[in-house]
Amino acid sequence: MSFRFVFLPPQTEITRDWARRLTAAQPDLDIVLAEDEAAANAAIVDADAAFGRLHPQLLARARKLRWLQSPQIAPPAGYYYPELVAHPLVVTNMREIFNDHIGAHIMAYVLAFARGLHYYIPQQLKGVWQPRREDTGVVHLPESTALIVGLGGIGAEAARLAAAFGMTVIGTDARREAAPPHVSEMHRPEALDDLLPRADFVILTVPHTPATEGFMHRARFQRMKKSAFFINIGRGMTTRLDDLVAALDAGEIAGAGLDVFEIEPLPAGHKLWRMPNVLITPHTAGYGPYLDERRYEIVRDNCRAFADGKPLRNPVDKASWF
Repeated sequence: MSFRFVFLPPQTEITRDWARRLTAAQPDLDIVLAEDEAAANAAIVDADAAFGRLHPQLLARARKLRWLQSPQIAPPAGYYYPELVAHPLVVTNMREIFNDHIGAHIMAYVLAFARGLHYYIPQQLKGVWQPRREDTGVVHLPESTALIVGLGGIGAEAARLAAAFGMTVIGTDARREAAPPHVSEMHRPEALDDLLPRADFVILTVPHTPATEGFMHRARFQRMKKSAFFINIGRGMTTRLDDLVAALDAGEIAGAGLDVFEIEPLPAGHKLWRMPNVLITPHTAGYGPYLDERRYEIVRDNCRAFADGKPLRNPVDKASWF
């Protein structure tokens, strides 16, 4: 089946390359590269599918639209608005492309804390040789528990890597019913408060949704072990930074590894930058090779499936934003 597929603005060399490749792969595909809002307004009227951010005024003009491909796994707040949620079109996203990269990033945090690098790296920068006692400052991973909050593709990969180091892995997930490999216990999100006291590492991989916004707050940090570490590579809006800072200041948790923040970029004067038990990366956990090719493959596969009337990859529950 031939259909019209509109790339919404702005365009990049990547989207132009994808358009050329899709045309070669599906010659009957009618691709429109909308370079500006005027072109998007004209093209969306008869579009069957679109890629990018669909503003409410564009949705109101669409007469045939049945599929929207999001450019991201969890797009910024505002991508899912009431009219889009209510519309019968299907939204798909880019999940699964970061599993290996983010899984490795999670373990980098875990291993750094387990071996005391958050203590030794500042010493290195000062030229100080001051080893701790050999029986302190180390987490023995075969006797530790990782609680992974969100056992989708990223969480499942993190579980595989953690289990390879001998860790016991428990987790929560809003959708998955059966525990993935290497996970000892699988629970619903409502069990989080009961699980927090058991974990040596609490690892957030969940997206920002109405249910997860600000759900890691002071009371939940207080339920963690004082020796436990908090790791967030999901979305910054899930964690109240002021509450995290207060918990670290009070010694209610041992440290935090953070790739995402409630405010991004994290302000230069923010206290987290100066805390010795905090490791920070600037929203780079997903960085690595092959990402644009993986994105293209999802778009290509979904174009083929849409033309053939088959199920699309990565459909989204629009009301939940994921």
